[in-house]
Amino acid sequence: MARHGKRQNAIRSSIAAAAARIMAEDGVDDFALAKRKAARRLGVEDGQWLPANHEIEAELANYRAIYQAEEHPERIRALREIALDAMRALERFNPYLTGAVLKGFAGRYAEIELQVFPESTKDVELFLLDRSIPYAAAPTKRYAGDRATDASVLTLEWGGVPLKLTVLDPRDERLALKTSVAGRVIDRAGIPQVRELLGANA
Repeated sequence: MARHGKRQNAIRSSIAAAAARIMAEDGVDDFALAKRKAARRLGVEDGQWLPANHEIEAELANYRAIYQAEEHPERIRALREIALDAMRALERFNPYLTGAVLKGFAGRYAEIELQVFPESTKDVELFLLDRSIPYAAAPTKRYAGDRATDASVLTLEWGGVPLKLTVLDPRDERLALKTSVAGRVIDRAGIPQVRELLGANA
């Protein structure tokens, strides 16, 4: 059993390292996709040997500290500045930054993810239409505990970067939202917190 456990840990570590390289070099921000690609490259078919997201995050931090020590912080700062600009424009809809840009592991082709809580989805769509900003809309769901809540995702471009707006009911603003029933709570930051991340001049 001990030998089996060591082998499993070694495989998990190898997949985590490979997934981190994929995320860093290929600009993949989806942990599940990076895991699957890494497992395929290593010839691993057993899903129970896949590493947890936090294991990949640790490998990703190590990789970037060694190979992207200057490039990555500059990219994150630039993306957060664009995110803050969008949040200020959308301030009346109570915007929050989420995802890879907030957490600091956004890759080369990252998109900015915001949550907004308007009285109506139409309010956000009218805001975009009034500014001649093209967008695509698609339905989605978010979860608080095991309760599903309907949402809409508006995909557009802001400051030359892809931006995804998840439009939620204002009653859900105080809830700890997840992308799936079993998933982790989505971390988020409002305008003051993003300004703090960027420093006093933001």
